Amino acid sequence: MKRYLIILLLFGASSLVTFAQRHHGKHDFDPAKFKAEMEQFITTEACLTPQEASQFFPLFNEMLRKERALFDQISTLQRVKPATEQGCAEAVRTRDMIEIQIKELQQQYHNRFLKLLPACKVYDALRAQHRFHRQMFKREVCKNRK
Repeated sequence: MKRYLIILLLFGASSLVTFAQRHHGKHDFDPAKFKAEMEQFITTEACLTPQEASQFFPLFNEMLRKERALFDQISTLQRVKPATEQGCAEAVRTRDMIEIQIKELQQQYHNRFLKLLPACKVYDALRAQHRFHRQMFKREVCKNRK
């Protein structure tokens, strides 16, 4: 009986190792692939012509880079909780200021987009970006559940 139990445990352990090896690296994020998929999705959903896309995406990607820098500031701010009430209050105020900067940045770029494209296409592009991020998030959640 002990022999069968040992064999069963060894088989189970080897199965886990094999499973881990097969799934290792499947959750690697490829920024270039993500960007290409997002641009394709937005182009399709907003019905952008190749000329419109070539004008829109450099500006759009510039906005995303600047947004990312601000989001990184928020992330850095939240890594360690301040030790005092005053420190916490300052952290809250700083985060609020950064979030306002993000909205102002978006507003500036949205106005620039409106000078390049018809308003309906800008609306559809921004909506498509939101939908793309939601779909990618849902896809990752489903992958992680399996």
